[in-house]
Amino acid sequence: MRFLRCLFLVFLIGSAGAFAQNQLDYAPLDLQKDPDIDLFIGDWQNSIPFNSHGSITERAVLTKSTGDPLKPVRKGAVLTQANRLSRATIDPHVSTVPTKLKSEQEVFFVESGEGIITAAGNTAELRSGIFVLVPEGLEFTMTNTGNKLLVMYLINEPVPAGFTPKKELVVKDEKAMPFRDSGYLKVHWSHNGKNVLTTQDGLATLKAVNYITFEPMSIGQPHSHAPEKEEVWLLVEGEYLLFLGKEIRWQNPGCAYKIPPNGTTPHSNINPTGEPARFLYFSRL
Repeated sequence: MRFLRCLFLVFLIGSAGAFAQNQLDYAPLDLQKDPDIDLFIGDWQNSIPFNSHGSITERAVLTKSTGDPLKPVRKGAVLTQANRLSRATIDPHVSTVPTKLKSEQEVFFVESGEGIITAAGNTAELRSGIFVLVPEGLEFTMTNTGNKLLVMYLINEPVPAGFTPKKELVVKDEKAMPFRDSGYLKVHWSHNGKNVLTTQDGLATLKAVNYITFEPMSIGQPHSHAPEKEEVWLLVEGEYLLFLGKEIRWQNPGCAYKIPPNGTTPHSNINPTGEPARFLYFSRL
């Protein structure tokens, strides 16, 4: 009970600060007016598997919006900038078919397992913590070289007309990157981030792909986002309380959410546990 009271006080302080900055809606929850937050949350475990790249099994976490971005037609169909976010797996000792992306690019984040990716005569190792940006027009193959599933998360983004893609794979090792000590990745009280991929690295539509850690017993400053912004958080490790709109939800690894882009719906990540919570994040600022 004492913890809940403290959490409530933190929430009030954060909401007050966020209200001053973002003009948050202070009215009580109204199910007729406020966004249905559960429609903005997706979980790969609730998705039907489908095949891509010849031998990748994907399960969608979030998919493209097909209507009003504030009133999704189905759960998780909320993306307006990215094409999809999915969990992607390759069976042991299996390779994909040679694949060349057209009018789209893909970012892979390796959660577990081991393998390789090959393109333009170069081969990179796939293991936990590795990010790979596959540019449009570059033929590539992926192979699971281990005895267990190669488990990844896949972000697919469209490529606008006139964009010049990179000529090679872009590979980053999250585990070898330091946390940022300044800038937007260490704002909102407790966002402890690593800026993994940006437009300088070759992103076409998205502006940032990050890896963010929330330390135990920490909370992010509640704030909202304008209609033109797309921001997505996917929990990779740990568990946390999602504060979205005027409600909270427990979230487990494999769950992701997008902030309803109406300028008044707040969001915050709350880690009331004794272990860090780690997120895959992407946005169009």
